[in-house]
Amino acid sequence: MAEERRNTKSNKKDDSKSKDFEEKVLFINRCAKVVKGGRRFSFSALVIVGDGKGAVGMGFGKANEVADAVAKAVGDGKKSLVTFEIDGDTIPHDVMATADGATVIIKSAEKGTGIVAGSQIRAVLEMCGIKDVVAKSLAGNNPCNQVRATFKALSSLQNRKKTLEARMA
Repeated sequence: MAEERRNTKSNKKDDSKSKDFEEKVLFINRCAKVVKGGRRFSFSALVIVGDGKGAVGMGFGKANEVADAVAKAVGDGKKSLVTFEIDGDTIPHDVMATADGATVIIKSAEKGTGIVAGSQIRAVLEMCGIKDVVAKSLAGNNPCNQVRATFKALSSLQNRKKTLEARMA
């Protein structure tokens, strides 16, 4: 009886944590395997999870049903949360990054510009909480690689004040 109570309490804690995060499905891929009885379909899902306050994660899940693939991807995204340097509603400086075949450039913008970017890059920036930025995908149209390149670009951001202090010392 006591173990059941403990389990329900831990489930409530997990539920409260999941309410803090938003999730967005970016891409679902259907794969077919031809077997003796016909085709067997499996699905993979690419999901972005974020809190809108600087923490964002990417998840990729595979399963025989779409809902299961999305659930796995959300769990994976929550495990891989990363925080980035944000300067108000924009980024501190312009960055460019490459992941596999995808190249992404992200530039800071003035207040009121909004997010000017393609769908995958836009989703990552929205989940991160950045409001004013201009971004472009220069090469590659694979959604997974675009998201990885965006994460790589955002992780290379540095705080201006800390950089200036390090130079002065």
